[in-house]
Order: sequence, then C-alpha cells, then structure tokens
Amino acid sequence: MKEKKKPKGTKAEIRAYKKRSALIGTAIIATILVVIIALSSFLIYSYLNPPSNQPPTSELKAAIVDQLSLTVPDQTFIETATNILETANYTVDYYPGEDVTVGFYRNLPTHGYRLIILRVHSSATSLQGEEFVTSPVVFFTSEPYSETKYVIEQVTDQLGKASYAPPEPPYYFSIHHEFVASSMKGKFQNTTIVMMGCEGLSNTKMAKALVEKGAKVYIGWSGDVSATHTDQATTQLLNHLITEKQTIKQAVTETMKEVGPDPVDESVLHYYPKTLVDDYVIPDINNNLIADDATITG
Repeated sequence: MKEKKKPKGTKAEIRAYKKRSALIGTAIIATILVVIIALSSFLIYSYLNPPSNQPPTSELKAAIVDQLSLTVPDQTFIETATNILETANYTVDYYPGEDVTVGFYRNLPTHGYRLIILRVHSSATSLQGEEFVTSPVVFFTSEPYSETKYVIEQVTDQLGKASYAPPEPPYYFSIHHEFVASSMKGKFQNTTIVMMGCEGLSNTKMAKALVEKGAKVYIGWSGDVSATHTDQATTQLLNHLITEKQTIKQAVTETMKEVGPDPVDESVLHYYPKTLVDDYVIPDINNNLIADDATITG
C-alpha cells in the first residue's frame, strides 16, 4: 500500500498563503507600474507631438514677427509689408519683439499662417573657447536666458544661449533646429517662411527642419546682412511674390538683381528646398489656394 501523504500543518498552510499573496501583490504592483509608465509616456508624447491634422483653412493669414523691433525698429517696413499683404486679402498678425519668446515659437505652427516673415536676429556661428566656429542656424528670442528654465530642452540641445555681441551679455534663449523637430506643436500648412536675419540660410539644418514640419519653402540670407538691406530686399521680394504672383525662383532672382548682395558682407538670398520649389507660386484666395490645400499631409 502507498503511504498516505501527511497533511500539511497550519504553519505550512500559512506560509503557502503568504507566498501566494506576495506573488499576487507583486503582480498587481507591476501591472500598476506598467500602466502608469505607459500613460505617462503617452501624455508626454501627446504634449510634444500634438495632432497634426489641423483642417486646412481657406483664410489667407500671414505673420510678421518683428523681434528686431527691440534693437533696430523700422516702422516703414512693417507698414509697407502689411499693406502689400492686406491688399492681397491676407489677414496680418504683427508680433513685436517682446512677444517673441520660446513659447511663441513652440506654438507658431498652430496658427495656420500661409506666410511668415521673420524679422528676427539669427546666427550660424557659436563661440567655442576663444574662437567662433560655424554651427547650425539658430533663431533669437527676446526671452532672457536662464539655466534653470526649459531644462529638458536645454540638455537635449533644443535651446541655447545667444547674445547680440558674443560673448558679452545680455543673453537670450535661442531656438535650434532640434526644437523645431521635437517641441514645436502642430504642423505648418505649406507655409512660405522668409527669414530676414543674418546667416539664415548659410546652412540648411534649420530650413530642413521647418520644411519637415510642414513649411513649403524657406528663404534666407547666405551670410550677415544689415537691417536696412534686408528690409529693402524683403519689400521687393513680397511685391514679386504676393502682388506680381511670381514663382519663388523668379522673385528671388529679380530681388537680387534690384537690390544686390549686402554691400558689406556680400550675402545673397537663397531658398530651400532648392529646385523643388523653383516654380512654386504662393496661393491666393481666388485661384490656387484650394489646390494647395490638397497637398497638405501629416
């Protein structure tokens, strides 16, 4: 005969019960942690990458971002540019220098602008040690720099520190192309972006990031440019693009023939992406705005 199994004692049963309870508790805690981590990741991703499928708008909207108003104001340019745009049925939003903050750039794609004029300080040089070296293009803000603000964006090289007379203070936050890719909300709607500042297209990293964010074309200078020269050139450029409905290539070429390179630094206007937008004409409310909407993706 088989020997009968000895029944477990009370202590053994208690130990087994405690062991089962511990395993169940561990499983519950692990499940909760997984849910929390997944939810947190989703919320962070949603914050940094909001839905980009804004419905196309039939309204023509333009923005004049005048960060230079704090250092080199030119009311004549602002009035002339506004008149050109309003005559072509654009609704024009004007942003003075004090409005040009990190938060302003973060939300810029969400407004549905078809044309953005950036009268903004920019640079493609940085100070390393005691030497200035070429770097990707950055846009200036008017927001004073702080090491304790926007820490995540700073450590991930989305934001930096800029100065009008480097390395001398005061310092301001600068916007890097990584910020465009990772922290700008929404998508541009086939927007034409005119960067009026220095070295805006001395390299293409910023231009590429903006196009990947939904911009159609980015126009900028190859090197340093004076405020007077860029104001004159941009006025001519807007006349060709908006009033005369010239293609990007025609408008940039004609503008350079009329005003020439910067008289001191000999920088000239270029555009990106080269050749792909040679024949692009900025849409207007009467003919090809709807056709242009149909090309929006994202």
